[in-house]
Amino acid sequence: MAKYRGYIGTYTKGESEGIYTFILDTDAGKISDVKTAAKLDNPTYLTISQDNRFLYSVAKEGESGGVAAYRLDSSTGALEKINSQVSAGSPPCHVSVDSAVRNVFSANYHKGTVESYLTNEDGSLNPAVSVIEHSGSGPDSRQEKPHTHYAGMTPDEKYLAAVDLGTDQVITYEVSNGILKETSTLSVKPGSGPRHLVFHPNGKYAYVMTEFSSEVLLLQYHDDGSFVQKQAISTLPEGFTENNQGSAIHISSDGLFIYAGNRGHDSIAVFSVNQDNGELAFVEHTSTEGNWPRDFELDPAEKFIIGSNQNSSNIVLYSRDEQTGKLTLLQADVKVPDPVCVKFLHV
Repeated sequence: MAKYRGYIGTYTKGESEGIYTFILDTDAGKISDVKTAAKLDNPTYLTISQDNRFLYSVAKEGESGGVAAYRLDSSTGALEKINSQVSAGSPPCHVSVDSAVRNVFSANYHKGTVESYLTNEDGSLNPAVSVIEHSGSGPDSRQEKPHTHYAGMTPDEKYLAAVDLGTDQVITYEVSNGILKETSTLSVKPGSGPRHLVFHPNGKYAYVMTEFSSEVLLLQYHDDGSFVQKQAISTLPEGFTENNQGSAIHISSDGLFIYAGNRGHDSIAVFSVNQDNGELAFVEHTSTEGNWPRDFELDPAEKFIIGSNQNSSNIVLYSRDEQTGKLTLLQADVKVPDPVCVKFLHV
């Protein structure tokens, strides 16, 4: 077994100082050594380059927002700022990087934009090369305008898939030297509020978590970048009528299990994946032992899951049964202020 280093993005409206780092000891089944890795405002979402050299974070600088680049010391967890690219207005809510560390993408909820940045050899960011503003709205009161919530590359890295909660759309862009060109749009159920997306490792299916309808949508992915919806399954128990907002979605690398977060029901819903058609079947709900689970992450060996409860400022550790997908609580008392996302170094 091993020790894995992870990072936590946070809101800094309370006690948080910025990005935190921690160690997961898989022998002991414990999280330890939680400490500040970098001080910055509202680094709510992070991504780590495939070679573990760089970390890119959402960043707020005064009245401007954008993306910050950091050099990463994997042994100590320390982050050294390289540079940042910001513009007037609210910061984005999601950031991703391609496997070659050539393109960094951000999704901006408040502006309804997708932005792309080219990187340099040293990991630094150039000014945004493409800024695409979405248009449209939805029937929910929070869908008064576009709210882009996710932007990540398709497995073949030919396209960028952007998920817009405000317009109930998944929009696909062709990427050429950082320039984004729209190629197709999938409209999902009005008022469902799609939020995040993950791909099945076979590259044929994608799964979208909806915030308002609390569902996972199964999408068939085609080589031309287009999507077709095949299934919708609720992440909530039957009869649950209180406020709930869907949050994160992740898939095991063997493609056998999907995990989806519920803020309000405060649970992680587990689904098994039919390998013949990609369809989901409900397995169980696991309490997040806290309030408003914003995100969670599988460790590199996928024997554990770490969850982040934003409103109760705690990180939760579960062991994961690789055969059944089920989770068993190990630790729920790890304090991190206003945690949002969890990322591990790649192994």
